[in-house]
Amino acid sequence: MSEKNTSENPAPENQLDENEQINQRKSKLKEMRARGIAYPNDFVRDTLAQDIHQNYDLFDHDALVEKNIRVTVAGRMMTRRVMGKASFVHLQDMSGKIQLYIARDHLPEGIYEQFKHWDLGDIVGASGIIFKTKTNELSIKVDQLRILTKALRPLPDKYHGLADQEQRFRQRYVDLIVNDDTRKIFHIRSKIVSGIRHFLDSHQF
Repeated sequence: MSEKNTSENPAPENQLDENEQINQRKSKLKEMRARGIAYPNDFVRDTLAQDIHQNYDLFDHDALVEKNIRVTVAGRMMTRRVMGKASFVHLQDMSGKIQLYIARDHLPEGIYEQFKHWDLGDIVGASGIIFKTKTNELSIKVDQLRILTKALRPLPDKYHGLADQEQRFRQRYVDLIVNDDTRKIFHIRSKIVSGIRHFLDSHQF
């Protein structure tokens, strides 16, 4: 991966209002389009977050090191903690969340600096080895990282979330991104409708 650096010294988003954040994100997307990397369609995910937890939550650190399990995931970047040369990210896909451990020295040259300019809400793809941190959280030690889709609107504040009921109904797409309960309800509703449709089809209705 040989992408060049993104925007030079963009202002931290917590110092900008929503319109300024959107404009800054649009500028980043414009740069990505100019470099031909805005919306890649050749990335293939092989694992969902839920499957990783179901299959490996019970393994301890040493067992995971011995197994050396490699996975490729994709999802929305919901949280990020940058600590110098390493960062922790929570990635959310359709099934749940998984933590990524992203270290500069584990990535191709220049990728970590690009990553630091990405925004919460961006959809990214990552490959790496499953392990457990010192706090026993199942994670992926990332060695390949790409941005797949640039998010143009900022996510709601992580502490207050999307609490306003009217806004939740008006911006259902945001509600589905940030509220686990809403996603579960929609998933169950979809399963019910699918089951009813299958029953009626099987009885020639």
